[in-house]
Amino acid sequence: MFKKERQANILRQVNLHNKVIIANLCNDMGVSEDTIRRDLQELADAGKIIKVHGGALSTAFSGLQFKPENVYSQSQKNSIALKAINLIKDHMYVVTSGGTTILEMVHNLPANLQATIITGSIPVINACVSYPGLNVIVIGDTLSKDSKITVGASAVNQIRELNADLCFLGTNAIDVEHGVTDNDRDVVQVKKAMVASASKVVCMTISEKLQTYQPMLVCGLNKIDYLITELEPNHPSLQPFVDAGITVL
Repeated sequence: MFKKERQANILRQVNLHNKVIIANLCNDMGVSEDTIRRDLQELADAGKIIKVHGGALSTAFSGLQFKPENVYSQSQKNSIALKAINLIKDHMYVVTSGGTTILEMVHNLPANLQATIITGSIPVINACVSYPGLNVIVIGDTLSKDSKITVGASAVNQIRELNADLCFLGTNAIDVEHGVTDNDRDVVQVKKAMVASASKVVCMTISEKLQTYQPMLVCGLNKIDYLITELEPNHPSLQPFVDAGITVL
C-alpha cells in the first residue's frame, strides 16, 4: 500500500472511530510501527489529526468542546439526534457515554425538558448547563483526556449503583457477529457498566459504522433495545439488526 493510500485510510479511520491505535493500524495495513508513526506525524503536521501517545485522535477533540466544523458526518449525527430525543420523557433518568453524536442529541433536547442526565462526558456536562430543567449527575473522578470522559474504578462503581431509564451509547463500531465494540479499554469498562445500569439501551451510530468492529467488546446485540442511524428504518442494511430483535428507528 502506497503512502497516499495509507494516510487516506488512516484519516478515514480517525474520522469514523474518533481514535486509532498504532498497533491496530500496523496489523490492518501490514506495515511497520515506524511507518505508521511517520504517517501520523505527517497527518498531524498537516492539521488533519491530533497525534497522541500510542495513536491519534480526530481534530474534533482539540479542546474541551468538540468543534462543529471538525465533526465528521455532522448532518447525519443531527438526524440521529432528532430521532433520539423522542425517547426521552420528563422525569426520566438518562445515562450517557460521550462522543459527538451524544453531544448533538443534548444540543437538540427540548428547552423545557425535566429530566436527570447522568454522565462523565465533559462536553455533555457543559452542554447541559444551559437547560434549566435538567438535573446533572457527574460520575467519576479520573478524566480520559483523549475521550473527554471520566473513567476508572470510581466511575464504574458509581454507574453500577444506578437504575436508569435509558442508556445512550455513542458507538465506535457495531456488527451482527461481534456486537458493540470499541478500541479504548477504559471507556469499554464504563460503557459496560452503563449498559447494565439501564432499563433500555439505545445505540446511536452513523451508518458507516455498521458491520465494523473493534478489538474490545462492549456488549452483544441482545443488550441493545434501540438502534438509531440516519437511515430510514426499512433500509436493507438495517435488516440484520431487526432480525436480531432490535427496534430500529
